[in-house]
Amino acid sequence: MTETLDATDWAILAELQTDGRVALTELGRRVNLSASATTERVKRMEQAGIITGYRATVDLDRLGFGVLALVRLKYPGNQHQPLHRLLAERPEFLECLRTTGEDCYTLKVVAASMPHLEQVVNELTELGTTTTNIVYTQTLPFRGIGGPPPA
Repeated sequence: MTETLDATDWAILAELQTDGRVALTELGRRVNLSASATTERVKRMEQAGIITGYRATVDLDRLGFGVLALVRLKYPGNQHQPLHRLLAERPEFLECLRTTGEDCYTLKVVAASMPHLEQVVNELTELGTTTTNIVYTQTLPFRGIGGPPPA
């Protein structure tokens, strides 16, 4: 589908990733299109599965989750259902990536305190070996994709 995206489509995606609540008329103004043409393009990208949803970005610290950590998990075997169940049960897991290399998974985890983080990590250690890194600051917050891949 990326072959059929033009510069205007990429501009729409950039704007929506910055502000998913922008009105379509305002979005059209920002990318120099009419509201109807903008609506058509957004719907086309939604139907193609390029735009998969819209969500609010929240301040975790203000919600009481002052600890952010990355936990790497070395998972033995190939029965991953216990991990999938734990991920579904615990809201502290924000993101989980299956990776190559020595570790099988990298998880983004939030906690209210260090003891809370320890409790969450202890649950993971029942499934495999973990390595935990505490995040000091988020130097580059999620920014979305800004343009097409290089040719």
